[in-house]
Amino acid sequence: MALADKIDTLTGFWRIGEKPTGSKDPFALRRAALGVIRLIIENKLRLPLRRVFAKALLKHGVDDAAKAEELTAELLAFFADRLKVHLREQGVRHDLIAAVFAQGGDSDIVRILARVDALREFLAGSDGANLLIAYRRASNIVEIEAKKDKTRHDGPVDPALLRLDEERTLLRKLGDAHAAMDTLLRMENFGGAMMALANLRQPVDVFFDKVTVNAPEADLRANRLCLLSEIRRTLGAVADFSKIEG
Repeated sequence: MALADKIDTLTGFWRIGEKPTGSKDPFALRRAALGVIRLIIENKLRLPLRRVFAKALLKHGVDDAAKAEELTAELLAFFADRLKVHLREQGVRHDLIAAVFAQGGDSDIVRILARVDALREFLAGSDGANLLIAYRRASNIVEIEAKKDKTRHDGPVDPALLRLDEERTLLRKLGDAHAAMDTLLRMENFGGAMMALANLRQPVDVFFDKVTVNAPEADLRANRLCLLSEIRRTLGAVADFSKIEG
């Protein structure tokens, strides 16, 4: 009842355009949102807030689909900010929260917290720390070359242009990681998904040790830059590593 009451209050005030602004929150809506978050976390409720808000707004007479989507998006953003505050108070690193929230699309707080915890544990180990370094190295090279070439190097990798075993191995391992993570993420086995990423550490390290990305042949160079982009995409399946500090 408490959960339903708070959600009804929040969606009702959003319906009439009475939202917190700056330091002003006369109807204690921030407290109401925090109450919803605490009830969900403490009771481990699998509550898809996007659908819940949409239904509650409909009860408040918002039957225009575009308007309902707009208000739902605003409410989800508001809740995301409240959740970040709550997690920071619990000692969770703000950059890990940002990395998971940057994925977007998920409104299940229990699942979001599980992703944050799995990411934290992954980065605490040597495999995670080294892959974060590799991610940054790959990103920096791709971005620098994209500015230089005035084109994005984010297309598919052409296997026919892979000349070295280290390239072929990395592409194969990236494909394996993608396949494993697709299954593991659907199962909400986020720790397992991180382990699938951990398997990339060795082939990524060997690639950077043995392969010259900026090869003199233009086609080989472009293909290797696409391979670096594939590293970014693969790691990005679990979190936005560009948001992570340290």
